[in-house]
Amino acid sequence: MSIRRLPEHLVNRIAAGEVVERPASALKELVENAIDAGACRVDVRLSGGGMDGIEVIDDGCGMTPGDMALALERHATSKLPDELVKDGAIENVATLGFRGEALPSIASVARMTLESRVRGAEGWARMVDNGTLIAEGPAGIPPGTRVRVESLFERVPARRKFLRSARSEYAACLDVVKRLAMARPDIAFSLEHDGRRAVQVAAGESLQQRVAALTDKGMIDNGVAVDLTREGLTLGGIAGLPTFNRGIADHQYLFVNGRPVKDRLLIGAIRGAYAEMMPRDRHAMVALFLDVPADAVDVNVHPAKTEVRFREPSLVRGLIVSGLRRALDEAGHRSVRHASEDAMAAWTSEGPRASREGWDSATTDEVGENPYSPSQGERLNLWDRQYSVQDRRASFTALVPQARAEPAYAPLPETTHFPMGVARGQVAKTYIVAEAADGLVLVDQHAAHERLVLERMRKAMAEGGVASQALLLAEVIELDEPACDRLEARAAELSEFGLDLERFGPRAMLVRAVPALLGQSDVIGLVTDLADELAAFDEALSLKERLDHVAATMACHGSVRAGRILSVAEMNALLREMEVTPHSGQCNHGRPTWVKLAHGDIEKLFGRK
Repeated sequence: MSIRRLPEHLVNRIAAGEVVERPASALKELVENAIDAGACRVDVRLSGGGMDGIEVIDDGCGMTPGDMALALERHATSKLPDELVKDGAIENVATLGFRGEALPSIASVARMTLESRVRGAEGWARMVDNGTLIAEGPAGIPPGTRVRVESLFERVPARRKFLRSARSEYAACLDVVKRLAMARPDIAFSLEHDGRRAVQVAAGESLQQRVAALTDKGMIDNGVAVDLTREGLTLGGIAGLPTFNRGIADHQYLFVNGRPVKDRLLIGAIRGAYAEMMPRDRHAMVALFLDVPADAVDVNVHPAKTEVRFREPSLVRGLIVSGLRRALDEAGHRSVRHASEDAMAAWTSEGPRASREGWDSATTDEVGENPYSPSQGERLNLWDRQYSVQDRRASFTALVPQARAEPAYAPLPETTHFPMGVARGQVAKTYIVAEAADGLVLVDQHAAHERLVLERMRKAMAEGGVASQALLLAEVIELDEPACDRLEARAAELSEFGLDLERFGPRAMLVRAVPALLGQSDVIGLVTDLADELAAFDEALSLKERLDHVAATMACHGSVRAGRILSVAEMNALLREMEVTPHSGQCNHGRPTWVKLAHGDIEKLFGRK
């Protein structure tokens, strides 16, 4: 078999396969070129999800006719200075793109019209049809560059048939524009799809405003600023509170030296930073900007430059975990500010429903007959009158109290400000009802205390170890042999948490002491769950993360359970500790520990507003 050179048009199509996988890939290259050209505004127009047409207009420096001709040749670029070309040090490049393959690759699989004008000169246009120059001449455009790409992969049916629907391709294009726009708040961006405006952001916005405008406006109220510098690396951005999460990881925006990336190391670091603060099937909302020295990262790993390789990955991972943890620590007890829309809708959409049994029990307290309630006969008459009508919602009539009951609590002091409010009662032996200056606070007592116990254990660990409480009689717990092996291997680490274990035969463990913080805990359930946790995470996580899992499991077993009646003093003590405890806005599994109904929300429920 003889060796031969491939024809030029085939070489270009092979290169296009590396750079242009779908319309979003072509759009990414064009918008990056606009940013590198110094544009202050970038306008994008799409049709048919980008498969039928892509147009990118910028007000950057523009190109001369000679530069335009070179730009359509392979391996031609203006983004590598002469000194870098001479030294071959492409790792020091500071622009988004530099390969010099984007424009010729796109032009080889589509019809491209390239128009550009340098300030103080005339505009020029070149039209290329699937790699063949078909026309060129003067063009009347303002300073800058305009690129139109039409009928992508029309003459490459093998590639065209693997494209997804127009809606899916548009979603990918939208994600590309959002990520690039997020990286440059100093540039104005707009995106239109089939004549409909989808993105419109102005230049000069703050990073927080830009991120909120492109992701979720709730990020302004439910996000924390991230800012940490360590050993020449700088991490900035905004991170959503753990309770402000999503079901997919598409709302995680990562940037390295201003370049949007999708890197496994960074994603894993985010997951580690939010460990024990978020359910495992939920994902944090973050926009993180990592600045590292040019020689500490390789951005030339992939043709699309969406993957990077760090010289010291452990340093980068530690920076992200520390930066996020520090920012979330400063958030204190914050949680998502308002009750969910679904919860609010449930209050307003459902009318009063009850059963006759529920009506009877509602007027009787746990110790006997309510002295302020009607007699049983009166209750039945009232029930029949109220619930015999066809439309219960429209004809609801509240009972007139027969006597006035004075409140059993002191009024809220006007001179004292408690963010979590003052306890007013308990609902279903599970939820604490508190009155704050700006609304009504509902607290899940088990979830809240679970977080408090975990943070106490972490603090005790940092100060030298968790105090243990010896059991009067050692507890023997039977497990399978692999589970006993895992616990025995980690016995020294578990002892730092106050849990004293030793092997008791091939299929049992002997528990001599438990953490004093846990009080009267379920020892069997605790040790069984720890064995399961070590089986699931022992290999995948670092020692610190494994210890966090151990602490979280112990805290869950040592917290106040739902169904326990608390005194007012106990409820207030819980609220006060939540106010000064980091991450108390969510439990160890990521669920919110409290929600607030602002005064305005309550007024809406009753039609006052």
